[in-house]
Amino acid sequence: MAEIRTFFLAGPAGRLEAVLNSGATDAKYAALVCHPHPLYGGTLHNKVVYNAMKVLHGFGFPVLRFNFRGAGLSEGRHDQGEGEIKDVRAALGWLDAEFHLPIIFCGFSFGAATGMRAACPDQRVKAIIGLGTPVEVDDRLYRYSFLSDCNKPKLFISGSRDEFSPKEKLAEVFAEAAEPKKVVFVEGAGHFFEKKLDQMQAAIREWLPGVLPL
Repeated sequence: MAEIRTFFLAGPAGRLEAVLNSGATDAKYAALVCHPHPLYGGTLHNKVVYNAMKVLHGFGFPVLRFNFRGAGLSEGRHDQGEGEIKDVRAALGWLDAEFHLPIIFCGFSFGAATGMRAACPDQRVKAIIGLGTPVEVDDRLYRYSFLSDCNKPKLFISGSRDEFSPKEKLAEVFAEAAEPKKVVFVEGAGHFFEKKLDQMQAAIREWLPGVLPL
């Protein structure tokens, strides 16, 4: 059974609670998975985050999850996404220092919106996965103009009935993003991929070998 490490990594606003699922000794990549909005119950234990970790771990990668500042046992306070970008950078730095491997980034919802801002310009990150990438959430409008300069392979997976990522709105974001890119809509699924998590996993499993040498 693969080792699971629970620990704290140093973040810019204090310690960040983290869990690492260790990978194979000959792993070619390490992976980071970021969780949804902490003010609405999002943590590293979220089901979508867990299932994304499982499929990436299935390739033999060590996979890091952590709680954003103010979530779970992580120190600090929620910072409307700005400080959380710095949290992602700290997690990427930890992964690089620990494994010295190229990194695959995956984020769900707020974790995608926040994490992609840190992952796109980071040369250590070689591929990006956005799950339930939010476009319209109450009074919050998420902007993704930076994706037009992001030339890394990008996979967007959302439910066809995602209430926070309407299909036509995500299609607009996707159209403006630089190549290479792919979008997958899981038919009938909502934001949390209820009863369709296996289809979300399958989309990652099928896409990754086509964009990175595994």
